[in-house]
Amino acid sequence: MIGIVDYGVGNIKAFANIYKNLNIPFKIVKDISELENIDKLILPGVGSFDHAMKSLQNSGMKEKLDELVLEKKIPVIGICVGMQILAKSSDEGILNGLGWIDGVVKKFDKSKIKNGPLPHMGWNTLNIEKKNKIFENLEENPRYYFLHSYYFECNNKEDVIATANYGEEFDCMINHKNIYGIQCHPEKSHHNGIQLLKNFGEL
Repeated sequence: MIGIVDYGVGNIKAFANIYKNLNIPFKIVKDISELENIDKLILPGVGSFDHAMKSLQNSGMKEKLDELVLEKKIPVIGICVGMQILAKSSDEGILNGLGWIDGVVKKFDKSKIKNGPLPHMGWNTLNIEKKNKIFENLEENPRYYFLHSYYFECNNKEDVIATANYGEEFDCMINHKNIYGIQCHPEKSHHNGIQLLKNFGEL
C-alpha cells in the first residue's frame, strides 16, 4: 500500500488519480494513525523549503516518517520540494531539512542561464547516469516537466542517478538505499511520468 503524504503542500489528487488508473493500491495519509500498514511513501511538495518543513512538523507525522524510512527502510520518493526537504538544509530558508540524504539545496546561478528565465519552468531532458529500477521502460532521453529555482546538490555523487541541464548541470534524481528524490513533476509529465510512478509502485 502506497501512502501519499498530505501535509498541505502537494498536488495530492494528481498522484491519487494516476495510481487509481494504474490499479496500484494507495491511500492519502493526513495524520499519523493513517501511516499504519503502509509499505511505500510518496512525499510531494510545492512552495518554499521552510513552509514545507513547518507544514510537515505541524502535521505530527515527521517522527513516524523518520521511523518508517530510516529504521524500517520502506521505499520513499520525495518530489519537487518533497525532494528538497530530504536534504540537510537549503539556501532558500533557515530550517533544517529531514537530512535523509546527504546534500544541500542551492539556488541556480542566474548568470549562467543564457536563454531562459528563473524559475526553471517547462520541459527538460533527463540524463540518466545509472541503471535503476525506477527507469525501467522509459523512452530514450525522457523529458519531464520542471518548475523550480532551487536544486538538490548531493554531497555523495554516488547517490545521483540522473541529471539535467539548466545553465549548469544539476542533480535532478537521487537514490540512497530506500530513499528516492526527483526534482521534476512526474504527475505533469504524461507517459514518462506515469511510467516512473508505476515503477516506484512496483519496487
